[in-house]
Amino acid sequence: MLKISMNEIDKLFKAIAESDTLYLPIEKGDQIEFYAYDDDAKVRLDALHTVKSAKDAFLPNCETMMKFKVEGKNIEIEEQARVSEEFVILGVRACDARSFAILDKVYLSDPVDTFYAARREHGIVVSLACSKPEETCFCTKFDIDATEPEGDVITWIVDDVFYWEAKTEKGKALTEKIKAVFEETDNTAVEKQKEEVKAVLDRLPLNSMDMEYLKGADMMELFKSPKWEELYKSCLGCGTCTFVCPTCQCYDIRDYDTGHGITRYRCWDSCMYKDFTMMAHGTNRKTQLERFRQRFMHKLSYFPINNDGEFGCVGCGRCISKCPISMNITKVIKTLGGDSE
Repeated sequence: MLKISMNEIDKLFKAIAESDTLYLPIEKGDQIEFYAYDDDAKVRLDALHTVKSAKDAFLPNCETMMKFKVEGKNIEIEEQARVSEEFVILGVRACDARSFAILDKVYLSDPVDTFYAARREHGIVVSLACSKPEETCFCTKFDIDATEPEGDVITWIVDDVFYWEAKTEKGKALTEKIKAVFEETDNTAVEKQKEEVKAVLDRLPLNSMDMEYLKGADMMELFKSPKWEELYKSCLGCGTCTFVCPTCQCYDIRDYDTGHGITRYRCWDSCMYKDFTMMAHGTNRKTQLERFRQRFMHKLSYFPINNDGEFGCVGCGRCISKCPISMNITKVIKTLGGDSE
C-alpha cells in the first residue's frame, strides 16, 4: 500500500495529469461535478456525491455520433473518432463504481456500443472509499462494500493521509508512472477505518429495508399490483431521478441541421417523459402511471430477471435527496413489500 499526505495531494494530481487526462470531483459555483483537472480546480474529494454520477465519463450526457454533408444527391458521412487515449477518473465512490458493471451489461453486450466500449477500454477508475456515509445511502442492500469499492485503484482518506492500492493491471500501470510521489506504508490505519465505517453503515436507517420480497417476486404480480395507483400520483414526471441516477441507460438520438450539414448526436433521455420513445403512432406508455411503473419495474424486476438477480440500483441515494416531492425508489420498495411507511 502507498500513501501521500493530503497537504501534498496536488503533487499526485499533477503527476497523473502529466500523461493522462484526469477527472476529479470539482466545485464550480455551488455544484460539484467530475471535470478535467487544471491548476485552478477546486477539488472536493470530501464530497460524498457529485450532482450527476460518474457514469458521465463513459456515457456522456450528450455526444456527437456522426456528421453528414449533403450536396444534391451526394451524402458524405463523417464518422466520429472513438476515445483512443487513456484517461483517469479519480474519486469514484463505491455506488458509482458498481454502476459501471451494470452499464457494461447493457452497452458491452451484443451489439456492442463502440463509443462506450472505447471509453471503458481507455478509462482508469480510481475509486474512493466512503468514510462518512449519509442517511440517504443504502448501497449495502445491493452487496456493495463502501469501505472497499471496485476499481482499478482503490483509495482511502484517513485523517490527513491519502492511501492508494492498485488492484488491476491498468491500475498497476498507472501506479508505476506516478509512484515517485508516494511512500510505502502498511494498511493498519485503513483497516481500522473500514471497521468503524462498517459499523456506521449497519446503523443507517435504510439498512433495515427488506429486499427479500422483490428477490422472489413474480414479474406480472408486481406489474399488476394496485399499489402503483397510490405510488404514482405525487410524481411530477420531471425526470430528475433519471438524470442523477448512475444506472439509468436511456438515450435519444437526434439530427441537427447546422446550416452547412447535419450533426447526429445522442443525449440522455428519461422514461418518465411523455414523449419518450415517441413514434409516428404516438407512444406506448400514454399515462404517468405507466411511465412511473416502467422506471421502477426496470430497476427492480426486468433488469434482475435478465441479469442473474442483480438489481438496476446501487443505493447511492441521489434520487432521495433530489426528488422534489420525495417519491423515490426506497418508497417504492417499501410499499411493494407491504411497508408503506
